Amino acid sequence: MTYCLGIINHHGLIFGADSRTNAGVDYISTYQKLFDFCIPGDRTIVLCTSGSLSITQAVMNHLRQDIKQNKDRNLHTLPNFYEVARYIGSTLREIQEIDRPWLERDNIDFQCNILVGGQLQGEDPQLFLVYSQGNFIQATPETPFLQIGETKYGKPILDRVLHYDTPLHLAVKAAVLSIDSTMKSNISVGPPLNVLMYQRDSFEIHHRLRLRLGSPYLATIRRYWEESVRKTFEEMPEIEWQDDVGANKQEVLID
Repeated sequence: MTYCLGIINHHGLIFGADSRTNAGVDYISTYQKLFDFCIPGDRTIVLCTSGSLSITQAVMNHLRQDIKQNKDRNLHTLPNFYEVARYIGSTLREIQEIDRPWLERDNIDFQCNILVGGQLQGEDPQLFLVYSQGNFIQATPETPFLQIGETKYGKPILDRVLHYDTPLHLAVKAAVLSIDSTMKSNISVGPPLNVLMYQRDSFEIHHRLRLRLGSPYLATIRRYWEESVRKTFEEMPEIEWQDDVGANKQEVLID
């Protein structure tokens, strides 16, 4: 299983991804799921992947080969981010169509999703989620984050603390807490965690973070978050029971 997320706001972008993959409880491995295809000063393009490892690795290799072979359409030549998302979607479809007959014959799941975001010269920062079918959606100020993989455990934190004007130094904490909460509830998501922060109009990534198992920072924020949540929970106002509701219910039953 996988958990990756992208956050976009007025100040820039945050990306985060775990590194655990598994094909059963006795076969767990570590693979990179966060990639960048940047040209400093010109364009910043970041991808996160989830789903079938063989498909996503093939897609990444295809994207690299197109750049290496100077194909007319590649991540370093496309003129805008909409075309970047379409190109990645079409590449994903192409790879799936090649392998589909053999994977379907053996009932192997080949579904996968890709987050892609960044900034090209002349445009604002953008963030897209490319689905397995090759179509995509775009994050907006009203929906400033997108997730792929095991999304349900890390979403409540993002829903409560993020908005389009959240400073990046706070947004990156939300990203790490979101991934940590997912790891707490699902052992198929695990470290190392890869996190990066992109500042708007910088056209270069200056902030990267890799948190391994046993990382002091990861342990510290987990302890701090759990203690804070527990303390707040214990200090919540007591429930005011409505005894008359029970009495009315009993009267109805007697009647």
